[in-house]
Amino acid sequence: MFPAIPMLTAPTASGKTALSLEVAALAGQAGRTVEIVSADAFLVYRGLDIGTAKPTQNERAAVPHHLIDVVDVDDGYDVARYVRDAETAVAGILERGNLPLVVGGTGFYLSALLRGLPLTPPSNPQQRGQIEAELQERGLDALLSDIHAHSPAEVQRMERNPRRVVRALEVFRQTGRWPGEFGQTAPAFRYSVLAFALPEAEVLPRIAARTAQMFAQGWVQEASWLAERISPETLPRPTVWQALGYAQALAVARGTLPEDVAYAQVEAATRQYVRRQLTWIRRQLGAEVQSPQQAAQTLTRLLAIYPPHQQL
Repeated sequence: MFPAIPMLTAPTASGKTALSLEVAALAGQAGRTVEIVSADAFLVYRGLDIGTAKPTQNERAAVPHHLIDVVDVDDGYDVARYVRDAETAVAGILERGNLPLVVGGTGFYLSALLRGLPLTPPSNPQQRGQIEAELQERGLDALLSDIHAHSPAEVQRMERNPRRVVRALEVFRQTGRWPGEFGQTAPAFRYSVLAFALPEAEVLPRIAARTAQMFAQGWVQEASWLAERISPETLPRPTVWQALGYAQALAVARGTLPEDVAYAQVEAATRQYVRRQLTWIRRQLGAEVQSPQQAAQTLTRLLAIYPPHQQL
């Protein structure tokens, strides 16, 4: 049987890009070419470079990357399209005799590749907009309470993720069933999940430094550019405005939030997001969280066992 495709994930600010490039370089020294398939819900958008910590042009020139800069910020892009695009990219990499490596931190993208797409009904923009308005007016805890009244177990599955809460209520109000009750499609490939994380004492200074660097690089201007193309006040809320920190960067641009307060808010939100990602990695992906060094060693061994060519 063809070996499982490695899937590398870690919380934000942990160094996924650096580790994947390091391993790709080692494979290159052995005469094999690694091609990276991104699994990030915001790297697909052209123009969102600073706030998403998108790999640089030099990094993407050194190692081929897929599913970066594939749509404009006002275009729709969902998990179903992601899976189709990612599986097409993986198939092409294998046909070229190269080594596919999925790298990213968007949990529902990774889960969909690993287990298949949920067979839930398509999104209803009008209803989703109404629930997002409820979220803004009533707050996350109130919506979780609504879910708890029907299914306490479903509340645990939400893991306090606002996007998942909105989607779950949208599906439930349409069908009377929760998303997890619809089953899933069969995935096209097998994957081996490799996860790593840094100790909290190391990741917190990295979050602070990364936040400061993004603002120094022009995040405020990038958020202003984004607002000119698609309004953050639109309902349902555009996907691009759900990217971490862009609301604070725009508030700085508009003069409604001091920069130091924006820094603090982004750092706090990033810390919360890191905790949610770790929970997802353990519960939803079922992965053991290793150190970066362990993950790099395991990944190097996995890539070394790939055959030189695979006919699909």
